[in-house]
Amino acid sequence: MSTDDEARPAARLTVLTGPSGAGRGSVVEQVRARLPSVWRPVPATTRAPAPGELPGIDRLFLDPAAFDRMIAADELLEWCRIGPYRHGVPRAGIRDRLAEGRPVLLPLDLPGALAVRAVLPDAQLVLLAPPSYRPDPAVSAAVAHAVWHDRTERVVEELVGLLGSSFLAPAQPRPSG
Repeated sequence: MSTDDEARPAARLTVLTGPSGAGRGSVVEQVRARLPSVWRPVPATTRAPAPGELPGIDRLFLDPAAFDRMIAADELLEWCRIGPYRHGVPRAGIRDRLAEGRPVLLPLDLPGALAVRAVLPDAQLVLLAPPSYRPDPAVSAAVAHAVWHDRTERVVEELVGLLGSSFLAPAQPRPSG
């Protein structure tokens, strides 16, 4: 490994968490529009596609047996049951993108974010909170940053700055001479 490689920061998994309705999904899409190198994992689910959802783009739509096989093979970073359906985040895509030096931004509810932190202690948790939301001490202790969602443009700018310093830059040629 050269000294150029040693000077580069490692790519990081950032989990954007917050209460239901905080706007995680729309903020993630706006961040990705501004910083295309950021990758959002495609979650897996056992529910059927909603109108307009594209398999493999919006979600991986799996039958329950396929989802069970992923659980048994430890292929999910985290998963949960919501009503009659199960939802989870496949590990493989995350590992691949981080190995490529690309930052990963994963929108999850707080229980999912904490489950990811238990498996990947280096994951950075960022709380996206409406202005009136006051996290309890346990939530405050779990997150690295809190972003107050008062204006979407400001939130996106703050996250772009945070994520922009979280990926590998291409190696620069050494000056000759």
